[in-house]
Amino acid sequence: MSRLGLLSSCLVALLFTVSSARAEEARPHTPSAAYQWLDIALEVTAREVDARGARPTVLSRTIAIALTAMYDAWAAYDDKAVGTRLGGSLRRPQAERTLANREKAIAYATYRALLFVHPTDSAFLADRMRQLGFDPADTSTDPATPQGVGNLAAAAVIEYRRHDGANQLGDEPGSSGTPYSDYTGYVPVNPPDRIIDPNRWQPIPFDNGQGGTVIPGFLTPHWYLVTPFALDSSSQFRPPPPPRVGSYQLAREVNEVIRFNATLTPEEKALVEFMRDGPRSTGQSGHWLRFAQFVSLRDRHDLEKDVKLFFSVANVAMDAFIACWEAKRYYDTSRPWTLVRYYRAGRELWGWAGPGQGVDWIPAEQWHPYSPPTFVTPPFPGYVSGHSTVSAAAAKVLELFTGSDAFGDVEVVRAGELTEPGFPCNIIQQRAGRPSNDTERDCVVKLKLRTFSQTAEMAGISRVMGGYHIQSDNIEGLELGRKVAHFTWPRMRAYFDGTARH
Repeated sequence: MSRLGLLSSCLVALLFTVSSARAEEARPHTPSAAYQWLDIALEVTAREVDARGARPTVLSRTIAIALTAMYDAWAAYDDKAVGTRLGGSLRRPQAERTLANREKAIAYATYRALLFVHPTDSAFLADRMRQLGFDPADTSTDPATPQGVGNLAAAAVIEYRRHDGANQLGDEPGSSGTPYSDYTGYVPVNPPDRIIDPNRWQPIPFDNGQGGTVIPGFLTPHWYLVTPFALDSSSQFRPPPPPRVGSYQLAREVNEVIRFNATLTPEEKALVEFMRDGPRSTGQSGHWLRFAQFVSLRDRHDLEKDVKLFFSVANVAMDAFIACWEAKRYYDTSRPWTLVRYYRAGRELWGWAGPGQGVDWIPAEQWHPYSPPTFVTPPFPGYVSGHSTVSAAAAKVLELFTGSDAFGDVEVVRAGELTEPGFPCNIIQQRAGRPSNDTERDCVVKLKLRTFSQTAEMAGISRVMGGYHIQSDNIEGLELGRKVAHFTWPRMRAYFDGTARH
């Protein structure tokens, strides 16, 4: 062949490859069965929040249980992957490794696991099973059938997690008998109405939405005792001590929070509210699993990739929460709500004056995070930030899984929609009673999530901007989350390649 002919052939091949790739991108992509079941898991999680309030620690565990059962059932139809509880004992022969069998197995596994962690939503879950063409009453444990594989995989995960320290059943000695209640005897140093030790956590009164107040206690203070997925212990990567009252660093960080609170732009308000996870929250683990779904669609995942990705993100988030709560319980640190009142006691400061009031001079005793009065600040200690820890952990696993830090999501958020809904943009941005020059367009914000790591950092700093955390809570939380991810990822890969030991 002549050089000209060779060049022409290469050019034709290149054009064919490019056109084929473009055709593939243009072809509609149907989400996998794992994606659909994650949608169901997130919906039932949101229903849980609607009914019982936000419990991010609890939510991370319930989602991880469901997606671990899903993975374990799927592994039975792979030639090398092993499940987390039964290893390779459920492995099916090559002839049975059809897509239909895989989808049926993960349906039963996920369904059974979700029933265990969301028993009050049994009717909703059974309805979803029937819509997908499966019989929710089929409890077969015959491993020669996909429903049997799914039910067996779920049963093993459920048994392992039944008494894992979470106190899901409320039967731990020392507990009140209420599911997920504390059994360690935690008592706060500070009462809600005065500061005894400004370094220590203080319960904060919330508006109950009916003209009264409610004072939530420390949410799941026992969570450091929950069995992790991969960590050797909850204290394995305990962060160094936080700054204390009397230090220059803490004074500087409190002043930073005050400045943010008084100068929030529409873009910053939108970021604070988006990362807060809004109405029908699914917690930080659910938020990052939504990001994982974006990756699934972006990269046109098949069932295998989705099962592995969702399993990985869910379990690193669960471990990140456990490690984070160990630090919260160990250091028991105060929030900006307490610190601002302590540092600026008896003085006025420039700060957010409340929904529709913009910023103005207010007494330090009225200082308020950028948050509705019905949820002032998350009810647990500050150090380290859960948003920072879980976001950094999930972001790193997404990067390790995909082989790139590139993300590419864009979220459109209306600033103030959650905290001060119904007020025009120029009113929520007013200063000392004078409306700003902001237009409604200025309050419609595009949040560009370019990379996973940047998104984690945006989540972390949003908590400082919002007035829920000081900077040390954020920075050390990000560092803790990355450490958890780097330790956890090899364990996940060992399950995928069949080298995990049981």
